[in-house]
Amino acid sequence: MHFNLKSVFLLNPNTTTMKKILLLITLIFITTVSHSQSGAKMELKTDTVDYGTTNKNDDSGKRSFEFKNTGDAPLIIKNVKSTCGCTVPSWPKEPIAPGKTGVIEVKYNMSPGPIRKTITVQSNAVNYPDGVVALKLKGEVVKTEEVNILEKKKSLPNQ
Repeated sequence: MHFNLKSVFLLNPNTTTMKKILLLITLIFITTVSHSQSGAKMELKTDTVDYGTTNKNDDSGKRSFEFKNTGDAPLIIKNVKSTCGCTVPSWPKEPIAPGKTGVIEVKYNMSPGPIRKTITVQSNAVNYPDGVVALKLKGEVVKTEEVNILEKKKSLPNQ
């Protein structure tokens, strides 16, 4: 096979310098974009769970974050941490294959007051900076009114 160097675009003396520069920039851009899109990708259904207004007696405090690996490599969840000991996360320890789904479960202890917690997920997902994803819990736990049947009601007139 005979290869004529003059027929190559970049070496052709009839090609302007500007065209050569634009071609090189385009090639660099395409190479960079195609390289950055390979790997595991975590796509969450939602990154926030809203408990709403609830109470400890009616709610177990368990919630889940569902996700799918939309990348072309196995997704590895390295660690999941909460901001305090009142929230306990659990996550899949085995890699999630491309196209498959997984669940990160959290259990909040349902202490009365506002819920404002962050769960930090460390993974190999290329679509998040350094593979770190922040999940959020919000809502409010209210105290359940206790009724004492032995206590006189104040609204009844004295008899």
